[in-house]
Amino acid sequence: MGNTIPFGTTPQGRQVELLTLDNGQISCRILTLGATLQALEVPDGQGRKVDVVLGYDTLTEYLENDGYLGAVVGRYANRIAAGRFSLNGRDYTLAVNNGPNHLHGGLVGYSHRVWQVAELTDTQAVLTLDSPDGEEGYPGHVQVQVTYALSGTSLTIHYQAVTDADTPCNLTNHAYFNLSGHDSGNTMDQELQLRAESYTPTDETSIPLGTVEPVEGTPMDFRALTPLGERIDAPFLQLQLGNGYDHNYVVQGDTGTLRPCATALSRRSGIVMEVETTSPGVQLYTANFVPQGRKGKGGCAYGPRHAFCLETQFFPDSPNQPAFPDALLRPGKPFDHTTRFTFSTLQ
Repeated sequence: MGNTIPFGTTPQGRQVELLTLDNGQISCRILTLGATLQALEVPDGQGRKVDVVLGYDTLTEYLENDGYLGAVVGRYANRIAAGRFSLNGRDYTLAVNNGPNHLHGGLVGYSHRVWQVAELTDTQAVLTLDSPDGEEGYPGHVQVQVTYALSGTSLTIHYQAVTDADTPCNLTNHAYFNLSGHDSGNTMDQELQLRAESYTPTDETSIPLGTVEPVEGTPMDFRALTPLGERIDAPFLQLQLGNGYDHNYVVQGDTGTLRPCATALSRRSGIVMEVETTSPGVQLYTANFVPQGRKGKGGCAYGPRHAFCLETQFFPDSPNQPAFPDALLRPGKPFDHTTRFTFSTLQ
């Protein structure tokens, strides 16, 4: 019925658990702190199990380090400009915790809350969180449920939320992937394909300009499999502003339909990862700001560009960008989105 062990106690006295799911083909470990994906082991080209997500061995490191490694982030993932938005004739003010902007839900977002385990089997974990009206400045009492489920060589994450008042809502998982193994260093030789013909360029603080621009003819183009590092240092303003990729891409196809989003692979390990999502966008982040030498699992050292994130999402700053897909959660209309990661090996 699933394996649970203690992982530590928060300074507020809350017990954090480590849950293990294993279906005999792939396995993962999930923390109740932040509903965090702490490890994900999949077979490489030689049949050996490889942990392909970055993480830490101790609760203290998750509480003290930035980066949101593996966490579920919310109430609104990504950035809201100046920590402000207006809704139904009222102005709301949020914490500013990323330069001049609000990021990933604020000072104590969902990533740093202790979630409840509602259900646990060998292959599925259901975690819930109660987010009161006014938490981090957001309106509405929101009840959140995230389900991790293993099937074959797939990990599916199902996000659900309901509210009693209109509120911005954008839930995603902030896993840092390294398909050569979490402890294998730089990922710039790993290859990525995105089902995206356009992206949302940003200002110098990573807030979208409000435009949707084609990737064609730019270093932002991942329509064909391309090494992550091939053009990351090109003299292109968007890459220079973010010190690499940290951009929202517009996923082709209809929002609400589970459809192909990305393919990534490592020729070193032979591992291939395919991503599907129901969300309208995906944030490609190349771990540009992970500090050099940060201690990771097993005592290894992480650093900049040692991973990449594919954060399926609504677009950044949507509450202030009426032309973007509507990211409001309303009473009677639940948030219901799914992301699936499927692993295979190069033939």
